[in-house]
Amino acid sequence: MDILSITQLKRAAADGRVEAQIHAQVEVITRKDAANGKPYFEVTFSDGEGRCTLKAWNDSPGFTYCERGAAGAFVELTGEFASSKFGLESPSWRLRDLRPDEREALLAGSPEIREKQAADFAFIEQSVAALADPRLLALSRLFLTEYGDRYRRAAAARNNHHARRGGLVEHVAQMMRSAVAIASAYPTLNRDLMVTGVLFHDAGKIWENGMPADSFTMPYSEAGELLGHITIGIELVNTLWRKLAVTDDWKTWLAMEPASEDVRMHLLHLVASHHGELAFGSPVTPRTPEAWALHYVDNLDAKLEMLHAAYKSSKQLGPRIQEKVWPLAGNIVQPLGHWK
Repeated sequence: MDILSITQLKRAAADGRVEAQIHAQVEVITRKDAANGKPYFEVTFSDGEGRCTLKAWNDSPGFTYCERGAAGAFVELTGEFASSKFGLESPSWRLRDLRPDEREALLAGSPEIREKQAADFAFIEQSVAALADPRLLALSRLFLTEYGDRYRRAAAARNNHHARRGGLVEHVAQMMRSAVAIASAYPTLNRDLMVTGVLFHDAGKIWENGMPADSFTMPYSEAGELLGHITIGIELVNTLWRKLAVTDDWKTWLAMEPASEDVRMHLLHLVASHHGELAFGSPVTPRTPEAWALHYVDNLDAKLEMLHAAYKSSKQLGPRIQEKVWPLAGNIVQPLGHWK
């Protein structure tokens, strides 16, 4: 029996009943009682790319495991699955704990994900290396040196877009590609500032949406709850900037134009304004060309990622029309194919 990812299992089950195995981490186990008093467990599984929730009734094999199991366990889930209006269902699924080698392979991600995220991070490093402004170059390199491993594991969100281990790197790399292209189309834009703004705009999500080295479960952090990623990102930029202020290079930067303090303030503005509106969490709206460009690049990549995911998962309503997925505004329509 082939081992499927959760996303692959959902697609297969949408076409009818399927016998399958998945390797995943138990994210949440909750004991509940049905209206008739019958006990059951509700279990959420995650494999880093997707998640699903199943019920284990007291007369099913999974119930026994859930009585002694705990959140955080890495398991093999086997059963016959089908899709309903309530999501993925299986009447008698069963579990076993993964061996250490299987657990490590799962945490590493699928070959496709590993290849994509490695290429995306390499692109980020190449884009940083191409920065001409020595202050932004030094700041970005210092950030990647101190936080690169955590940056590579973080998700871009808890829901909606790139909400997976390594999703932040995918999001940032694609935004950088767009930022570089837009800066070429609009040469008055400060390319170095745009690239650095993309790197740092969601850097606070290392704390807000960070992933442990040995888990797919995204913990909640007090810093993330009390401050949010924008505020943390502003503090992060300032902290790294102060570290640069005591280096030997700092003295040579004092005579540069634009002034170092102006560079810092404009970068902070990109972090602060990238949500675009006060109602969406930004403490200030965009006030510069680079800030507006960064906001639209961020929003574009998020929306296209949501559409990409929705085409794979949402209900078919009619020929080439699928049900809307929140927060998209309406039902979605299959795109026009490329001319051949």
